[in-house]
Amino acid sequence: MRIWIATGGTGGHVFPALSVAEELAKRGHRIIISTDGRVMDMVKRGKPKKSGVAFIWASGVGAKSKLMQIIALFKIAVSSAALTLRFMLFRPERVVAFGGYASVPAVFAAHLWKVPTLLHEQNGAIGRANKFAMRWVRTLMTSFPKVDGVKSNKSLKVIYSGLPVRKEFLAAANSPLKMESKILVTGGSLGAQILDEVVPVAIAAMKNKKIFVTHQTRPENVVRLQKFYSDQKIRANVLSFIHNMAETIISSDLIIGRGGASTVVELETVGRPAIIVPLGINPDQAANAENFSKTGGAFSVPQDKFTPKWLTATLTELFDNPARLTKMAQKAYVPNNAVSIIADEVVK
Repeated sequence: MRIWIATGGTGGHVFPALSVAEELAKRGHRIIISTDGRVMDMVKRGKPKKSGVAFIWASGVGAKSKLMQIIALFKIAVSSAALTLRFMLFRPERVVAFGGYASVPAVFAAHLWKVPTLLHEQNGAIGRANKFAMRWVRTLMTSFPKVDGVKSNKSLKVIYSGLPVRKEFLAAANSPLKMESKILVTGGSLGAQILDEVVPVAIAAMKNKKIFVTHQTRPENVVRLQKFYSDQKIRANVLSFIHNMAETIISSDLIIGRGGASTVVELETVGRPAIIVPLGINPDQAANAENFSKTGGAFSVPQDKFTPKWLTATLTELFDNPARLTKMAQKAYVPNNAVSIIADEVVK
């Protein structure tokens, strides 16, 4: 079967797409992956052998400048026309889109040629690109059981598939906590100022000085935070980039971080308790954190409630009562069979 996989924009869209592409290629299907220039190198490195890659001219429409928004829409329109012509020559039998504006042209072209199309939403709230493209698909697959802005109806089948994660997380699925009093603090690729301001002060106020902190932050904050931890006699490793995030998460007893879909699902896959502080301007992260907190495996804390006093009390309660952490870890675990569920649905 000829299968076209559309993705782009960020690694959060690309990694799940590559995981599904690899599974479908193993099953003997012919794969072409379309993406934009921002992640083209990532796709080329991670794509299955003998699969093809197609360039999509696209960028996000969320820019503040009206001119940039118009340019972004023009790029999508041109790419949609180009893919419509390309599908005339290479007609896929399925199109699978993983969100982001780079996915829209493939979904539109598939609609014109009546190619069965499946859309995957990674967040707990429907994204703008997917909300726009949803009118042309019959099947929507979701990372979480509940997705804000989505309702199943006669013209749209909604399937809770989960979100594909990297193999390292699957290999450590539901692994027990090591109980070594390790905390991981991560705000993503750019760090998070609120975490830098609150977490060190909160840990310094704890009586338990056995805590070991791995703190990922912006490059310009590394020296300052390392000095603070050192002055407070707190064991810590402060760095701007974590090369082996999977290993670091697996070895941690508690994670404090943002609410990106990939982060939340990786924690659920391994079964790690967390304190999630969603980015205030991002409704997707708030929805992701809410889904996670409902399992009982995480606290979802708005930025204005995330204070040193609250965090000190919460960390003290958790690390003075290891059974509480263990129970949270057990509740955090969610079996992840997303790759096989999505692949099965694609080839139905």
